[in-house]
Amino acid sequence: MAMRFNRPDFGRWAARARATGGCAQPVHLRGRVEYRDPLTGAVLHRYSTAREPGGVLRVACKTRRASRCPACAETYRADTYQLIRAGLVGGKGVPATVTTHPAAFVTLTAPSFGPVHSRRETAGGTVAPCHPRRDGGTCEHGRPVSCTVRHSADDGRLGQPICPNCFDYCGAVLWNASAPELWRRFTLAVRRHLARSAGLRARELREVLTVSFAKVAEYQRRGLVHFHAVIRLDGPGGPDASPPTWATLDQLKDAVEHAAGAVKVTTPAAADVPAKTHRWGAQIDVRPITASGDLTDNAVAGYIAKYATKAAECVGTLDRRIRATDDLADLPVSPHARRLIAACLHLGALEAFAGLRLAEWAHMLGFRGHFSTKSRHYSTTLGELRADRIEHNQRQHDHITTGRLPFEDDQVLVIAHWRYLGQGMTPGEALLTAALTGKPLPPLSTDRATA
Repeated sequence: MAMRFNRPDFGRWAARARATGGCAQPVHLRGRVEYRDPLTGAVLHRYSTAREPGGVLRVACKTRRASRCPACAETYRADTYQLIRAGLVGGKGVPATVTTHPAAFVTLTAPSFGPVHSRRETAGGTVAPCHPRRDGGTCEHGRPVSCTVRHSADDGRLGQPICPNCFDYCGAVLWNASAPELWRRFTLAVRRHLARSAGLRARELREVLTVSFAKVAEYQRRGLVHFHAVIRLDGPGGPDASPPTWATLDQLKDAVEHAAGAVKVTTPAAADVPAKTHRWGAQIDVRPITASGDLTDNAVAGYIAKYATKAAECVGTLDRRIRATDDLADLPVSPHARRLIAACLHLGALEAFAGLRLAEWAHMLGFRGHFSTKSRHYSTTLGELRADRIEHNQRQHDHITTGRLPFEDDQVLVIAHWRYLGQGMTPGEALLTAALTGKPLPPLSTDRATA
């Protein structure tokens, strides 16, 4: 840290650290850029990383994972918040009249694959015993089936199976792998049910009604994903038009509950694994979103944005892919996560499940879908939000890398040569970056798991 601080180019290095927003895992690039007149070929401007500290340009990693880079994840969270909120109250290209459209906050959960330790609170706010059983007894593996512990919120046993041998690990990872397809079929079933309710064919529905949504995936401590979604009813073409009068919150709730119980995905049988039919869990929650009350647009946007920066770390797994050189027994993961990862690796080696790519997504416990998705007409896009931020920064500050150019990039010929050199910072650089930007000190280990 002292060596970096005392170098003559520290000012330039500090400026780059601020420009990346305090990124904890900056990408190191080496290269040059030339801006040429497209008619004459004359060089209008030239930039080279040779003038940067160490001859390297550092750019933000732009990851969404808070466990990897808190600074970039916070930017992603804020963008997701604006995206969700714009679809509820307007702005960012969405008219304010969208507030009159029926909208609901929907939670779809996973089924049970075996009893796990859980924290249960009564209506009065007291903590109830985990899994009390009057007759007690043991399972076929000789373990007690009852747990009378009142778990604290930070108890490491939460989410762990009461009997690991009774827990269906193969079924759990296959459900995670099937969840994206289950969600796709759910959205189709919602539209079909709304069409039938209005006496229309499914293909006729789009002429009078648009179903818009934005969703995020969240891992439960037991290692299974569930989805939180905002589902909104619009007129034809999106939020600019009002939905028909028959498209009410009650109709939306009926469609969601019907679709959640109707759709299913079946995975084939292979070796010692029987064919399995996957459905949503019994706990389906549909709540209206209002401008005031318990579930406001701000509360929903904040809740969804919070989970957009998280992955499976709460289960005790890794936030990186499993390498071929990794020894599963030595990985810093919880015993439950280790069994789920082992199930992914075992099933991934079977030809019947090759299309699910379970081995590649073993660190995600089989889930390979996008954590944050939205339909086309819901609101703005993350790309548009990033472009607006770049334009704002260019108006407010001189461009640190190349200086303010007297022409637009799309009016000239740009010839660039870049080479990737690596990623990350030394511990000393991480401390300096945190001090310069006021961002949290980034994690310094590459293998992290939450206990």
